[in-house]
Amino acid sequence: MWHPSFNSAGLNYFRGMDQIPTSEADDGVAPGVVPEAALALACTNTALRRATRRLGQLYDDAISPLGLKATQFGLLVAINGLSREDKGPTLNELATHQLVQISALTHALRPLVRDGLVTLHPDREDRRSKRATLTPAGRSLMQQAISRWADANGRIETTLGPAVAGNLRALADLISSERFLAAYHGGLPLKP
Repeated sequence: MWHPSFNSAGLNYFRGMDQIPTSEADDGVAPGVVPEAALALACTNTALRRATRRLGQLYDDAISPLGLKATQFGLLVAINGLSREDKGPTLNELATHQLVQISALTHALRPLVRDGLVTLHPDREDRRSKRATLTPAGRSLMQQAISRWADANGRIETTLGPAVAGNLRALADLISSERFLAAYHGGLPLKP
């Protein structure tokens, strides 16, 4: 069985893709041939996923002594940040904020609910919707995790340097924005 690998150009991963049949020729490319531009986009995705996994491991390591994963900490912080006047966000608001589907969100919330860190309850105005709120134990654990998170974040900032770290955050924010999504769906370059 062949396993993908990358060369310095990052293209070995796509070895054999020119053999994948396509239905029609696009942009003058013969059927069955994957254009180089498509390969570059796929490599961007792979590079970002690898970088995200690496950063995730570093943050996971920082808060793992507290029994949390980075994704769980992110949910605690999001619930806290989206809460208004002791009214937690709806699950739909939380899913939209985290850019995840509701099924993935409910799966990720299960251990937090089980461990007594988050409560889910029906919305007072719309009983079909559920709201998430932090329990006192959830708030306490989030506060403990913040200092560990900040330490890991500071170490990453030091390692990358402030300019690179700032550019990385700005690029990540841009890619996760509605503006990027609209430009992508329109097949247009982003406007400054």
